[in-house]
Order: sequence, then C-alpha cells, then structure tokens
Amino acid sequence: MNKRKVFLWSLIVALGGFLFGFDTAVISGAEQSIQKYWNLSPVEHGLTVSIALIGTVLGSLLGSIPSDVLGRRSTLMIIAALYLLSSLGTALATNWYLFLLFRFAGGLGVGASSVTAPVYISEIAPAQKRGRLVALFQFNIVLGIVFSYLSNYLIGQEGATAWRWMLGVQAFPSLLFLVLLQLVPESPRWLISYKGKIEEARAILQVVSPDSYNAEVESIKNTNLAGEAQGYSSNLLSRKYKFPIFLAVTFAVFNQLSGINAIIYYAPRIFEMTGLGRSYSLLSTLGIGAVNFLFTLLAINFIDKIGRRKLMFIGSLGLIATLGLVAQAFYAKNFNGWGVTVFLLVYIAFFAFSQGAVIWVFISEIFPNHVRAKGQTLGGTTHWVMAALVAFSFPMLAEKLGGGHTFLFFCVMMVLQLLFVWKVMPETKGKSLEQIEQTLVLH
Repeated sequence: MNKRKVFLWSLIVALGGFLFGFDTAVISGAEQSIQKYWNLSPVEHGLTVSIALIGTVLGSLLGSIPSDVLGRRSTLMIIAALYLLSSLGTALATNWYLFLLFRFAGGLGVGASSVTAPVYISEIAPAQKRGRLVALFQFNIVLGIVFSYLSNYLIGQEGATAWRWMLGVQAFPSLLFLVLLQLVPESPRWLISYKGKIEEARAILQVVSPDSYNAEVESIKNTNLAGEAQGYSSNLLSRKYKFPIFLAVTFAVFNQLSGINAIIYYAPRIFEMTGLGRSYSLLSTLGIGAVNFLFTLLAINFIDKIGRRKLMFIGSLGLIATLGLVAQAFYAKNFNGWGVTVFLLVYIAFFAFSQGAVIWVFISEIFPNHVRAKGQTLGGTTHWVMAALVAFSFPMLAEKLGGGHTFLFFCVMMVLQLLFVWKVMPETKGKSLEQIEQTLVLH
C-alpha cells in the first residue's frame, strides 16, 4: 500500500511532465499554419515558435523562488493553472500579440515544472527507486510529445481553425493535473529544511520508508547541521557548490547541443528537406514520438540497475554515430527516400535511452537539500536558454549552412559530451540524497 502511494504521488507530479512535453511539441504541427494565418515574416515566425521557450527560460529561472518559499506542492498548483490558461488562451487568441502572450505563459509553466517536479519526486522517493520515479517525469514528457504528435495528426491541417484545436485540447489534461494535485503531500525534505516541521515530515516519510523513516529524518537533520558547520550558504554561487554547478550546467548544455529540440520542433520541416511530402512528414514525426516513448520506457527500467553514467556512455556513442550518418546523407544528398528518417529514429532511440531519461534525475540529485531547487533552477535555466537559442537559430542555420554542416556540428558536440561522461560525471545510483551531498559537497 505504501509503495503504491509513493508511486501515485510521483505519477501525479510527473503529469506536469506530460503537459511540459505536450506544450513543447504541439507547436510543430501548427507552426506553418500559424505563419500563414497571420502572414508572419521569418523573424516573426521564429519568435512565434521560440516565445514559449523564452517563457520557459524565465519560468525555470524564477521557479526556485515559489518552490522554496511556498513549497513544492503549492508551486505545482500554480504551474497547472498556467498550463490551463495557456491552452485556452492560445486557442482563442484574436491576434498575434495575444497568441504570443499565452504561449509565453505556457512557457513559464514548462520552465517552473522542469524545476519543481523533479525536485519534489527526488525528495520523496526512496534511494533505490529514485532514478525510476524521477524518470517518470521524463517519461511523461515523452508521452506528452507522443500525444501532441498524435493529436496533431488526427486533427490534421484542413481548415483555418485546425491549429486552434491542436493547441486547445491541452486544457483537458491541464485541468486534470490541477485536480489530482490535491492528493499529493508536501515534500518532507522541504518541511524539515525550510520550515522545521519535523513531525509532519516524519509522518510522510513513514509512508515512503516504513522500516527506516526515523533514520532518514535523523540523516536529513544531521546533514543539514553538518552543512551549517562547514559554512553552507543559501547563495548557490558559493564556492562550496562549484562542482555540482559545473556538472549541472555542462550536462544541460550538452543536452541541447545534441540538437534534440531542433528535431522535435522542426521535425516535419526536416523531413520535407529530404523530399518527403507533407503528410508523410507528419507521419514520420509521429514515428519519432513513438520511438522516444518506447526507449524512455526502456531507460526507466535500467536507470536504477546499471546507473546514470553507463546510460550516458551508451547514448553518447549512439548519438555520435547517428548524427554523423545524418550529416553525411545531407552532404551526399543520398536520402534514399526514408534514409534520414531511419537515422533520426535511431538517434531518438539513443537520446531517449540516455540524456532524455538521465538529465532531470541527475540534476535533481547533485545539490544539497537547502539549495536543491536553486540548483535545479540553474540546470533548468541553462537547458532552456540553450533550447531557445537552438529553436530560434535552426531554421536560419539550416537554410544558410545546409543540413550537413548543421548536423555535423551537433555530432562534434556529442564527442565532447562523451569525454565529459568518461572523465568527469560521477555515478549517483543507489545513494541517498544525503550520501550524494557528502560525496560532492561535504568533502
């Protein structure tokens, strides 16, 4: 019963990831129709696609403030309300400026969700299950992407209002998320570290770890005291946190320099560059979502068994190979009809099995309790700044440099990522958050 409760709490919070993925990818099916509907210039079109990412950057940058002050649970409720507002607002927008405003609001929700949801799950999950439970967030991101692609495909491109339906259907899961959050308790580590509510936290941890909850409470208290004795600062930029900061920023930068968001946002356009027709391009995009879903599900079953670092090794090698093959196909103009499609599907499989599953787990683990939300903010903000830059610049880069040069750049970045994983990245599998803190900070 207790295990089912912890899983249920994690699954409900991970619904924020479903909305994250849906909101992020749904624009791929609507962006060309929106461009035509308001007769947008290339710059205006780029802004329309990337405005949500700009909101995401701001949302992730500010996400730790309500998370630390109001609590993880209250912040998640605010996020659910933003998703609901964005979906209804974009669907009903009467002009381009209103559309931008509501897409920006959705971006705020995505950014804050990327901070608060992984932090909450990592703080409530038992150490031996933490990777799998936090990875539910990424799994739901991918599920949201799949549903957005499927929804776009079913709604199609016919009619002047099709794009409004594509964006508006998100209101239903947004409302469900807001309602289900009533069943979720507050993070016990937040209660201890920020409010000193030890008995309230103990009652929640008793559900999480019935056999060791008292020891866990003492471990949290003692680690907090040890940090204070060593001069812990609430300022994330303190020298004490330089190694976790380096790990989070580097990991987030490489995540986006793999080119993943360029492919997710512009998948139909990329496939059309290879000569596929519009309908086949949308179908191939649905295939990308399905592969992403299946290999994220596979990664969830391995992340606590073989560890975060081995997944990253496997993924980095696969990404180098597939990006190199895509670049070569563009250089040779040897598309063979579906050649690039196959390479990109394999690329998505390797990404989902490694970076996609690991990023939110790893960043949520490596910071001490009292700066975890700030650390997640730093990692999330870095991730989304890079995502915004990639999404805004990809159409111009692909047009001026060509597909070959663009995908070769992503390939070289993955070579550098492989060196980072090999030489620098620590393993966090099976360790409590306090044990990780002892290794990375209290040494």
